[in-house]
Amino acid sequence: MIATTLRQPVTFAVIVLFSLLPVAARAADASTWDADSRAGMRLIAGNRAHAPDAPVRAGVELTLAPGWKTYWRYPGDSGVPPRFDFANSQNVKSLEVAWPAPHRFSDDSGASIGYKNGVIFPLRIVPQDPAKPVLLRLKLDYAVCEKLCVPAEGRAELVLDGTPSALDPALVKAETLVPKHAKPGDDAALAVRAVRRETGEHARIVVDVAAPGNDPLELFAEGPTPEWALPVPEPADGAGAGLHRFAFQLDGLPPGASAVGATLTLTLVSGANAIEVAAHLD
Repeated sequence: MIATTLRQPVTFAVIVLFSLLPVAARAADASTWDADSRAGMRLIAGNRAHAPDAPVRAGVELTLAPGWKTYWRYPGDSGVPPRFDFANSQNVKSLEVAWPAPHRFSDDSGASIGYKNGVIFPLRIVPQDPAKPVLLRLKLDYAVCEKLCVPAEGRAELVLDGTPSALDPALVKAETLVPKHAKPGDDAALAVRAVRRETGEHARIVVDVAAPGNDPLELFAEGPTPEWALPVPEPADGAGAGLHRFAFQLDGLPPGASAVGATLTLTLVSGANAIEVAAHLD
């Protein structure tokens, strides 16, 4: 699980205590925690490659109290995705947030998609001037949920000056959990082999996948824009030998949108491995 491999070896209570202390000089490898009794966040630094045009590596770390969860970029039937605001950063030309593979959680409100215990979102930053440090300033809006959802806000800042970081191994681990890009029909051990749109009164998408071993499989579907709210795919019968089948109804399309010709993003998760596939619907 993401949570057990990424969470730092300190108790949540200690994190909360540290967040209440006066702000001291920040360590080169992390900002201070901005935390309460439910959740906390901080920025962490990664090591930088020696190549002059290599991106600056960093991460946004969230930790969650036992029983609490937060959400992926598409939250599923309910929930709010994190919103990252780096507008007040300095010496940043561009910045990309990567999303480690999420997991599905089911409760009375339906199926949601996200993380429990903790997660690190890797960052890749292109500085305006590679010879100067990057000053990251983040305002993070997110939601944490147990039985009820609570809005949360965190703020952090961190200077990235190329100093070696003790947290680089945690960041590397998070980077390995980001789904790899793949193509539909790939003949790989973990693959989306076929995507089919069934027409009729109850139009649905059928997806056949391949996966090695016996790890639980999860499939998530996103539309071409955030306004699409597709159901979370469910396991279905009828797959060929050695394959697994998922299906979901074509519900949740924005007014006036058509599935014909649309490109869906499918994320297939198998244990610690995951792929992301762009599937064009004929």
